[in-house]
Amino acid sequence: MFWTLFCIFFVACVGAGLTGGLFPPGRWYRQLKKPSWTPPDWVFPVTWTTLYICMAAAGARAAMAENNSIAVAFWAMQIAFNGLWTPVFFGLKNIRLGMVIVGILWCAVLAAMIALWRVDWIAGALFAPYLLWVTIAAALNAAVWNMNQDEAAKASIQPS
Repeated sequence: MFWTLFCIFFVACVGAGLTGGLFPPGRWYRQLKKPSWTPPDWVFPVTWTTLYICMAAAGARAAMAENNSIAVAFWAMQIAFNGLWTPVFFGLKNIRLGMVIVGILWCAVLAAMIALWRVDWIAGALFAPYLLWVTIAAALNAAVWNMNQDEAAKASIQPS
């Protein structure tokens, strides 16, 4: 049963992760000013693959636990915002809205981690690296926003 659930949760993670292929960083992102501590490009797929495996395992463990409804609901919430950030930031090129979404994502990951911990401490612990990575992503988004005010303002005022 665990492996079936793991696969279902992993497919959800892959769905969120595919947005990176649909909306790659591209020339626009390469031309933005970024802080010196920006991770190299190769770090992102390695990190996300590892995190998605941990997230799927956490989801599967929680799904098998008693009184899991809140934990599973927060898991679903965080994966929705996880999948939304890339199309907004890279697709719409909206740095400011990306910051809003990564802020909501950070709160959703924290809430999921706490709720997961309450039903299965290993599931909660599996979300700790994810919270750290989303913290780094939020700091990077904020730094890019701060360093590219003109670009951020331009994306915010473009008509639909």
